Amino acid sequence: MDEILLRLEELLFLSIADVAVLSADVNIAIVRVDVSCTAAGASCPGRGAWSAQVHGSYLRFPADVPSAGRNVVLQLRVRRFTCRNDECGRRTFVEQIRGLTRRHGQRTERLRSALAAIGLALAGRVGARLADLVGAPVSRSTVLRLVHALPEPEVPAPRVVGVD
Repeated sequence: MDEILLRLEELLFLSIADVAVLSADVNIAIVRVDVSCTAAGASCPGRGAWSAQVHGSYLRFPADVPSAGRNVVLQLRVRRFTCRNDECGRRTFVEQIRGLTRRHGQRTERLRSALAAIGLALAGRVGARLADLVGAPVSRSTVLRLVHALPEPEVPAPRVVGVD
């Protein structure tokens, strides 16, 4: 069983460090993957102070990219740490797994980038239809919101300016 979980971890989270797959449950319509972070601590987003003092933990359920026509939902146990910097306005903060979650996010970064790419190519209503066919149903407003959240592309400075 440990070998299967290890292979599943390699398959799902190849580019993400400090993530361990604890179990996987496959139903007809949904795949639920129980995941936890294995890092020793986290740095405070306020002042950047490193902390390993755990204040508590809770479960998050971010949606991930669909697999074989099934929705994938992560059951992610995140820890709340106590900030050790006395000057910091935050007393506690929650760890964010780089490349997987973001603050207040309901989707993984992979799903966000896939939906943003769909929205960038097809825009709102048609992008929402394609996302529904792919297995990640979202509204047209969500697709457009993800496109608007993308950073502006850098425009190169012109080499020559002509005046007519």
